[in-house]
Amino acid sequence: MSQVDFRGRLVKMLSILSKKEQGRWLYMVMSGMVYNNDTMTNPFPTDKTRAFGKLILFGEHFVVYKVPALVGAVSAYTDCTLEYLDTPGLEVVDNRPAVPKYKEQKYEEGMEAINLTLNHLGVDTKQRGIKLTFGGDLCCASGIGASAAQVVSLARAVNIAESRSLNEDEINAAGYEGEKGYHGTPSGIDNTAATFGGLLRFQRTDGAPIFEKKSLPSPIRIVYASTGITASTTKVVGDVRAKKEADETWFSNLLDQYKVLVEEGQKAVEAGDLVTVGKLMDQNHALLQELTVSCKELDDLVAAARSAGAIGAKMSGTGRGGLMVALAPDEAVQNAVASALEALAPQVWKTTFA
Repeated sequence: MSQVDFRGRLVKMLSILSKKEQGRWLYMVMSGMVYNNDTMTNPFPTDKTRAFGKLILFGEHFVVYKVPALVGAVSAYTDCTLEYLDTPGLEVVDNRPAVPKYKEQKYEEGMEAINLTLNHLGVDTKQRGIKLTFGGDLCCASGIGASAAQVVSLARAVNIAESRSLNEDEINAAGYEGEKGYHGTPSGIDNTAATFGGLLRFQRTDGAPIFEKKSLPSPIRIVYASTGITASTTKVVGDVRAKKEADETWFSNLLDQYKVLVEEGQKAVEAGDLVTVGKLMDQNHALLQELTVSCKELDDLVAAARSAGAIGAKMSGTGRGGLMVALAPDEAVQNAVASALEALAPQVWKTTFA
């Protein structure tokens, strides 16, 4: 296509668009739109939509009741591409890797989460259709924060496609709204880790959640493994709430133990005292067993990791399936723990908190 033809088509196209749409298209042109065989293409910057997975070091379930938790983002991520359609409606293509049956079991929750995120951001697919394509290298499994990574990446994609100027707090808020589709009453910890990454201390309040980035003296080697079981966070959190309401004294006792544990855990993490961190992880797992959110499959993986040399191991996330995480003091132990878990678990990953 010649430059004259290009300019003529561009002027004609812009004349029928609103001022907002004109601005968006001009931005795309200035950003490097390519014309090939008379077709306008603009590679979507998916690297700018990345949202990270997470593992909870201390605090799953207790964090719902406004006590602190420590959470570490993993390097694996979900990204999202947004394309406009010629007709109204919503099309979703999910190319994320996942444990067996995860996407099928989470489909309805996922669609609800996507719609909640879009509604929060004022995107009306009845007026203008969009196609969303989710990808990345984060393997979806209960406990890794896949749902939060999905909706945070979606919020980032809308921000880019609409040429908005959302800050990270606003992206995080959109992710929180989307998480309601998956979790009913989310703690907010997953979307915060997905948005900001790193190691975070997180605490819910009656207002905005409090989160504080933590620095580590050195990277923490971990191994995490999936049971292959997909659990419903909404159901498990609801079960814990019902048990709490049935026996407030029992729950209060566990909560008091956890409050002491998490403060000791934070000090140990900041000091690089991995032996103490590991012991506290073991104690946290025991508390979660008492909450009845662990299961035989998780307990077997935790035991295998400890036997292989892990200095601490616990379930991570929703529980009753999903993931466990083990702490390794060095690369040799990390490899040994991974090998032991591979004999029991369908998926095993090695990474670091850094």
